[in-house]
Amino acid sequence: MTLFRLTPVALALGATCAGAAFAQPTAPGADTALTLGQVVVSSGASGPLEARRLLTSVDILPSERIENLVPQNNWELFGQVPGVMLTQFGQGTTSGKFSMRAFNGEGEINAVKLLIDGVPSNSNDGNMPYIDLAPRVDIDAIEVVRGTNDARYGLHNIAGNANIATRSGGNYLLGRASYGSFKATDLQAAAGIEKDGLAQNYAVAVQRTDGYRDHSEAQGASFSGKWFFTPQGGTSRFGLIARHYTASAEEAGYLTRSQRTLNPDQSPAHNATDEDRRQASQFALQGEAELGGQLFWNGQVYLNNLDDHRFVKFSAGASQQERIVLETHTGISNTLTWRGGQTAIGQLSVMGGFDAEHQDNRSQRYNTASQVRQSQTRNQSFEFDTQGAFVQAEWKPLPALTLVPAYRIDSIHGSYTNQLNGITYPVNAYGVIEQPKFSAIYAPGKAWSLYGNWGRSFQVGVGTASYKVNQTSDLAPSLNEGVELGVKFRPVAWLDGRVAVWRQTASNEARRKLNDPANDAENIGQTRRQGVDLQFNARPIGRLGLWMSAAYQESEILKADASSVATTGREIDHVPHLLYNLGADYQASDALRVSAWVNGQSSYYLERSNTSGKFGNFAHLNLSAGYRFTPAISAEVLVRNLFDRYSEYVWWDGAQSLHAPGTPRSVFGTLAVRF
Repeated sequence: MTLFRLTPVALALGATCAGAAFAQPTAPGADTALTLGQVVVSSGASGPLEARRLLTSVDILPSERIENLVPQNNWELFGQVPGVMLTQFGQGTTSGKFSMRAFNGEGEINAVKLLIDGVPSNSNDGNMPYIDLAPRVDIDAIEVVRGTNDARYGLHNIAGNANIATRSGGNYLLGRASYGSFKATDLQAAAGIEKDGLAQNYAVAVQRTDGYRDHSEAQGASFSGKWFFTPQGGTSRFGLIARHYTASAEEAGYLTRSQRTLNPDQSPAHNATDEDRRQASQFALQGEAELGGQLFWNGQVYLNNLDDHRFVKFSAGASQQERIVLETHTGISNTLTWRGGQTAIGQLSVMGGFDAEHQDNRSQRYNTASQVRQSQTRNQSFEFDTQGAFVQAEWKPLPALTLVPAYRIDSIHGSYTNQLNGITYPVNAYGVIEQPKFSAIYAPGKAWSLYGNWGRSFQVGVGTASYKVNQTSDLAPSLNEGVELGVKFRPVAWLDGRVAVWRQTASNEARRKLNDPANDAENIGQTRRQGVDLQFNARPIGRLGLWMSAAYQESEILKADASSVATTGREIDHVPHLLYNLGADYQASDALRVSAWVNGQSSYYLERSNTSGKFGNFAHLNLSAGYRFTPAISAEVLVRNLFDRYSEYVWWDGAQSLHAPGTPRSVFGTLAVRF
């Protein structure tokens, strides 16, 4: 398959959207980040080098694009970011996830590094059970970095990374109450108190819903607190972050093809006792200081805890499973930044750092009947340690040219014990994993800029797949090399956008075996992903904003593993060719705003042989209207999936397709107060 032969088709089909609020055009300059709305950005004259300056494929989603949505889970917020795929599993607390750069949402591949206020927030398998630790009302902005050129992170940073930044400092009081379809209730509040150098930020959220399917009731609550102190002089800042999230939910289960056709709202009888209970906590001590006129330090230590207890039965012929996941991650990271300013070779800044994380994890499984244990199939404990270091520079040899060379290394250690037989296995000797990276930006004026980047990221197995269990020799890490070329443009004051082409090629790509009792993985082989991203924001008249994003992507197994030679040349499963968003926002008056937008995707294959059909395509129209009664009080009405178009997530269990119907038409009303 050839990317460039199909690109015109992608661009033609891509006349479709991104979110529910207008993205204010910004000048390209040396900053190739695209802000999807209005956001206040610091001058960047001190502290660590910002991603929006160093990296070349960055999108920033500010709070104005977040506050009018009513998601049940935070992963849904990322559907507004161009090129991001949402996968709605619809199974209790395992509700869904987001992915990008043609890495699918099936759950086998740990492809996106998630951070909350810079704290690593992935589980061992790369998934995102911590994502709801930050109440939505507390989120200040979301920053998404796509591609392989970010040297700050190692593990899970395959397709890119995403940081959820919460409110910091200020004096405010916010409250939001929402109610809507399926008896969904969402209560959120946040407060900021800043005085005499001490900044306190608090947020709390409580949610419940009956669910849009039978046997899908869910509820959750979260709390976040931040306490930061800035001594007199303002050259340093130190603080504590504490977060906790608890949730419980019934699981409606997956439907066969005939069941979803007959009644997509049903829950099969064999799922009557399926449910999940989850608790997650996060604590971090963070600090930053100016060590001299040009030298800045930034560091943190953190602790993540996860306790997940799930009962699930995937089909009528399978046994119910009790799944217990207990994870404790402790870590540290530090960076030093030298802002050299003008030197003999041009403007120069250098940033370097190191990070380390220790994981103490348990995974247990039982075959059960109506939550009564019948036999134990898994009792695993494993330690997983990572250490990494990086250096990167921002060099401007010419006013219009910015060069960003970078280099990162990582190493992995640990051991795994099968508690069922008492045997301990060492981690694969992956050695020092080298990851060179390079970016360049050429910005001759305010109207446009050209950029390119190349980089290497890596992947190792998750669970037992990182250890020497079933082989005599050590496995090598999967190396992922990516390249991207793009242009950011602003030909007129009311229009800006970005077009980019990209490609990522992986050696020995590993993926977790779904529902595998041994928690093992399999080798896909050598793979290639490539695509075109197109996005723009426009305000042709003063009160009307238009936005659009489209991502066309292809995936291919270039050379399959020996165990599945027939899949050579096939597409990777669960990768749609097209993701798109488009919409309009109209400020009818100073008080009234109305919006309409469409989001959708094309269909995907269910497995690597590409023989079981394609599923998963949808296009949904959404509407919202907001009215501000006073500067402090406003109301919002949101209609999702106005025409009640059917959508679903589908997977293949080896013998049949299993379906999780998506959310039907739903309506929500919100009352917000702000002081």
